[in-house]
Amino acid sequence: MGPARDRVVSRMDSARFDTVMASADPSMVIVTVAVDDERSGCLVGFHGQTSIEPLRYGVWISKANHTYGPALEASHLAIHHLAADDIELARLFGTETGDEVDKFARCRWESGPHGVPLLADCSTWMVGRWVAVLDAKGDHACVVVEPVEIEASETFEPLRLSKVVDLEPGHQAEGRG
Repeated sequence: MGPARDRVVSRMDSARFDTVMASADPSMVIVTVAVDDERSGCLVGFHGQTSIEPLRYGVWISKANHTYGPALEASHLAIHHLAADDIELARLFGTETGDEVDKFARCRWESGPHGVPLLADCSTWMVGRWVAVLDAKGDHACVVVEPVEIEASETFEPLRLSKVVDLEPGHQAEGRG
């Protein structure tokens, strides 16, 4: 091994971890799902491509979030990639909880492929078929989907975590195990 791998790494420090994660400044997405007559959706910062062949995409959903249960039951999910000016959608889906509010009554949406709610004001989205869930025993679980339909606008500047970090979540991450 080269010198970089031989050096001693400092003990785990959550503040250092937070610094590294903040520097990554991930893009934000909204996940929407429908099971029977129930619609749900939430703001997600942990997400990404999980496989090239076959194509797979994963979204980490808080177990405390109203959307978590329906996301485990649904056959399909929609993942909406937010543009920098989609702050009001982020605020709605990030600060309100479906336990108390019908978020879809407060925004424009339509029923998409497989009955998944699609946000009318979000031009870049994918609908994916539920493939697997990874529960690493933390406060979030990863739902992996196989993309089956996608709509992509021209290249856009994504809404980043640094622009929504001040939003007060509808649920704290802890709450369900």
